[in-house]
This record gives sequence, C-alpha cells and structure tokens, in this order.
Amino acid sequence: MKMPEPDQGVLARRVAIVSALEAIVPGHVIADDASLTAYESDGLTAYRQRPLVAVLPGSTAEVAAVLAYCHAEGVKVVARGAGTSLSGGALPLGDGVLLGLARLNRVLDIDLPNRCAVVQPGVTNLGITKAVEHYGFYYAPDPSSQIACTIGGNVAENSGGVHCLKYGLTTHNVLGIEMVLIDGTVLRLGGKHLDAAGYDLLGLMIGSEGLLGVVTEVTVRLLRKPETARAVLLGFPAVAAAGECVARIIGAGIIPGGMEMMDRPAIHAAEAFIHAGYPLDVEALLIVELDGPQAEVDHLIARVEAIATENGVVSCRVSASEAERAAFWAGRKAAFPAVGRISPDYYCVDGTIPRVRLPEVLEKMNAMSKACGLRVANVFHAGDGNLHPLILYDANVPGEVERAEEFGNEILRLCVAVGGVLTGEHGVGVEKRDLMPDMFSEQDLARQESIKCAFDPGQLLNPGKVFPTLHACAELGRVHVHHGQLSHPHLDRF
Repeated sequence: MKMPEPDQGVLARRVAIVSALEAIVPGHVIADDASLTAYESDGLTAYRQRPLVAVLPGSTAEVAAVLAYCHAEGVKVVARGAGTSLSGGALPLGDGVLLGLARLNRVLDIDLPNRCAVVQPGVTNLGITKAVEHYGFYYAPDPSSQIACTIGGNVAENSGGVHCLKYGLTTHNVLGIEMVLIDGTVLRLGGKHLDAAGYDLLGLMIGSEGLLGVVTEVTVRLLRKPETARAVLLGFPAVAAAGECVARIIGAGIIPGGMEMMDRPAIHAAEAFIHAGYPLDVEALLIVELDGPQAEVDHLIARVEAIATENGVVSCRVSASEAERAAFWAGRKAAFPAVGRISPDYYCVDGTIPRVRLPEVLEKMNAMSKACGLRVANVFHAGDGNLHPLILYDANVPGEVERAEEFGNEILRLCVAVGGVLTGEHGVGVEKRDLMPDMFSEQDLARQESIKCAFDPGQLLNPGKVFPTLHACAELGRVHVHHGQLSHPHLDRF
C-alpha cells in the first residue's frame, strides 16, 4: 500500500520553525522522530502524541525569545518539566512546540533569614530540600514523585503530597514566581515578602496548568525541620473503621503532619516491594505522623492511640527511630510502583471528597469494581480527603483500557456528587477535561476561559487541556494582558 505523500506546506513550515528555534537556542533543538519519542507522553501513559519539535532553553531570555517567536507565528506551545504529570497536562501537540525546561535546574539563592529559596523550574522537588537540609530546613510539599518531579510542574499542577494536611499544597508554600507571557513579556509576581498588593495573580498562576504563562523562576518558603517527628501505624479490620478514625482525629483538633490510608491490596503490594513492616492481616492501614516539640508529640501520640482504640484498631505500632519512621513512609510513597508489580498496567485516579463521606464512597467504588470486572487498590491522603484509586488492567486485553477509563470517570463523578471535586493535586489536563461540565456550569467555564483569553488571546499555550470546549476569545469578550497591563476599555466584558 502506497503511503500518502507528506503535505509540502506542512513540511516547509516545520523546517522554518526548526530553523528559527535553532537560531534562538542553538544546539538544543530536537527535531528527529527517534529523539522526539521521549517527549510523546507524560505519566498518564494512555495518551501519546509526538511533538512537532522540542526546544530546551537555558535561560529566561531564551524562553521569552521562543515564546515571542511562537506568538508572532501563531505556533502552539506546551511547556514540560519532568513529564511526571498524571493528567496528561504535559501531553504535546503534533503541530506544536514542546518547551522543555529541564536545563533550568539551578538553585539561585538560599535566604535563610527570610526562610526562602529562589530556584529555577527544572529543580526537582526533593532537590530543594537536599539543598537546605544541612542547615536544618526543608521544603514541605512532598509528592510521591518528589525525587523526579520539578518545582515548575508542581506550580503548574498545585501539587501536594503526604504532608500537605498540615503544611499545605504548593500554593501555600510559594512566595513568588518569574513568568513569561506568550508574547515574550517577563513578569514577576510576589517575591520574598509575605504579601503583595493588588490582585492575587500569583494564586491564579499556581495550578493554571501551563495555560496562562511559563514559569521560569520560583521563590519557595522554607520551614525549619521539626524537633521531633514520629509516625504511628494503625491497622483496622474494616476501611470504614479507619475512615471514622480519621474523622475523629481531625474532629479532636489534632492536625497531624501527615495522615495516609491504604486498603488491603495496596498494603500487600507495598509490603512485598519495600518490606516496611506493615501488618498483612488488616483491611485498612493508617499512617499518622505527629511532629513538633518532644512533649507535644508524646501527648498527641497518646491521644491518637486512644481515638484509634475507640474505633476498633487491631494493630498499633509507633516508630521508635528515624529509620523506622522513614520506612513507614517509604512503603506509602512506593505504593504506585508497588502496584505496578502486581498488574501489567494501572490507571491512577485523583479526586477529593469530604472526609465524612469516605466509607460511603469506598463502598460504592467496590461495587463499581465488581460491576466492571477490574480490581482497584486504594491509597489516600486521608486527612484532606484526596483519593488515589489505582485501577488495575491489562492494556493488551481488548477493551480494558476503555473500561479502566470509564471506571475512573465514574469515580470522579461520584466524588463531585458527594460534594467533592475532580482533582486534588494532579490537575485536569486531558484526563478530566470532558468531566468539567459535571462540576461547573457553562457560565462558570466561560468565566474561566475569559481568564485564559486575558493572558493568551491567541490560545497558543497548552491548548486542548482543561476546557472541554475552547471558545474563540472574541465570543467571550476578550480581556488582553499586554506588557503586563490590561486594556481597560474591555474590563466591563470580563
């Protein structure tokens, strides 16, 4: 069978784009198909798309020049960090530029008197802590992928982690950013100071999933390492009992440094992989960490043990050393790869519900699992109701990918139905894009799109993500950000 001839106009445009980018970032443009394969997907591997070209700038000036060129030529752009996104947020476009930020990987400033650090977006989450831990400080948000995920990606998705219950998400730990608009304008929002005048554009940018601008520098808050940190392993005969214990602990006014839950399949997978010492005869396991002064930690551990006893705990173990505490967490943080050892493929869902609805939601999820014939292993940020069901499937079995995706969609619809939200920390991306109308009205989505249009009127930045239907900006009443300023005559249309 004769293959169709490539469109000569498309080829000529690709050659022109590659040539222009090579002039801006010489030696760091990737255009051959074999090398571009590395960029065709992110952590949500069900979707793949090879980019037209990838460019790896090494400075803010180069990022600005690339964006200014793409803006002038109407070329779409997708920014990418380490590619660990689990929502398809960094999925490239076949007719667009993949803007890789991995070369922007330096810690620029460590300012301990102001308890902050200034880093480039390609610095890994764990790399920030490694840079300051010898001073007795650390960066609090700690996604399970923290060894690989970058702070730029964390800002884009408003990432959390096992300690976000007490110390907050990315948005609570970022003081300022430097960003580049699609036309190449460089802006600074926030800084080392604790508050800034005017609209909270910093808060708007965090979690914007690369739709509004490209972050090229991040000022993060540093925390002093707690005097004492101890973790308690609590095993329960039923998931409902563990869920009730979570609610009782929070209801008692105790805010642990972290509080995570795993069900039986996740417990067994993690223990077989890490050998953390988890009990294998329980249906649910809680890891509750208390930190602070020694006397406070001892007092809170006693209170947590008492609450757990009232809720039917059958196994209780308190870490006796830092190594043991780290082992408890190592099992939880390795839950995703551990589940990968017991199933050819798995699909990670991310939704958030009110804590009190946890037993009900888990019961309904089990019914869904039986109905669709796919197993599920559950890990949760139990303290804030952020669920991460892992749906087990085999992509080599016809129809299982589609069944896994529909199962995930049903779980997310259930989260919204009980008063929760579509995402806790992984973002909307491609994965949840078509579910947005389940949570937002048409008017809600139109107002959100208006913000997109204010920053990116040509809709060149990460198009196809978040919004199920992307309207032309003229339809919405465009507000355009130009050189950092709004065009005031259009404010009444916003």
